[in-house]
Amino acid sequence: MNRTFKMACVQTNSGADVQANLDSATYLARKARDSGADLIALPETVNIMAPDRVTLKLHTEPEENNTALRAFQDLAHETGAWVLIGSLLVEVPGSEKMANRSFLLDDKGVIRARYDKIHMFDVELGGAENHSESKYYNAGDKLILATTPWGKVGLTICYDLRFAYLYRALGQAGAQILSIPSAFTRISGRAHWHVLQRARAIETGCYVIAPAQCGVHPGNRQTYGHSLIVDPWGETLADGGEDIGFIVADIDLTKVDEARNRIPAMNHDRDFKLFKS
Repeated sequence: MNRTFKMACVQTNSGADVQANLDSATYLARKARDSGADLIALPETVNIMAPDRVTLKLHTEPEENNTALRAFQDLAHETGAWVLIGSLLVEVPGSEKMANRSFLLDDKGVIRARYDKIHMFDVELGGAENHSESKYYNAGDKLILATTPWGKVGLTICYDLRFAYLYRALGQAGAQILSIPSAFTRISGRAHWHVLQRARAIETGCYVIAPAQCGVHPGNRQTYGHSLIVDPWGETLADGGEDIGFIVADIDLTKVDEARNRIPAMNHDRDFKLFKS
């Protein structure tokens, strides 16, 4: 197994036009491949972002004949790169709600892993910035650790970032890379994005890859951008800033071993009892 490779995160500004979103994302992914990327990661909800349930439902499809999924499978096969689709909104047969689902594709376009977002973003950030994802999506209940030619990748999505126990579980199960594709709000992103991504890397001794949405979307939703690649010591290797594009960094998985040997916190769990005074 080759422990070194080149990683890319694509940063997009998805809207309500699925085909336009796919054209933009696949163009940027091809440019990333031209820059040498072996694994290309895309943001959360890369196929569509819209402010109302009717529009979302109208333009989502089941996995079996999903236009966006097929487009990215063709991209992987065409370029010979592995592609991590941060997430697609997918119709769930028999349910009024959708799935927010991440897919890992190999270099032939074959699905090697899928993950449904576990934690729903139900928050009130103030003003018009309120979100109730549980009204739209079925929450997942399976944590996924996927195998690539380079190492093990733990799959999560956006709001999962705030639940450190997920990442500790993935790290202790053997993850060397943590995938955190996002459409992080600008309000919370300015306050928390960088510090949380670096914390997840430091806590687990993993690389973190976090492709993100950026800019203003339909309904005046604003996302933070700043796609990140962070090394196991918590150093930021690449930051995508606020505009569409992509970032690339060299990954060396021997640095995972180095970080964990220096501070073996993943092996230091202790049982304890909670007392309230």
